[in-house]
Amino acid sequence: MKKLIVSVKPTSQALEDFKKTLKSARAGKLKKTHLEVSFDNRKDFERFVGNLHVLQSIRTLKPTSIYDLSKKTGLDVSNLNKLVRFFEALGVIEVVESVADGRKVKSPRVSYDKIEFDLVA
Repeated sequence: MKKLIVSVKPTSQALEDFKKTLKSARAGKLKKTHLEVSFDNRKDFERFVGNLHVLQSIRTLKPTSIYDLSKKTGLDVSNLNKLVRFFEALGVIEVVESVADGRKVKSPRVSYDKIEFDLVA
């Protein structure tokens, strides 16, 4: 089961964790069991949490395009496109381009089964 871990930590802590992970990867001891996204500011974290329903919709509805996702969820396609780009920049979703009926189509994909929050007090 692939999982996404979402955390909020200071930049210094995130960099320290990155160094540890890089050392493990170079030593060949890294297990790819999860994806971790760390936020160092409240605004981006709140945007992520406030739009978890979009991730759930992508996972459950399996839309063929962003427009299809817009129709199925009732969300504005322009705002949805911005959210998809935000999630893609974080590495949380993958956008696959294909050709359907002679047009380029971008299909969002979620590749994990579970989301965990690791909030440091």
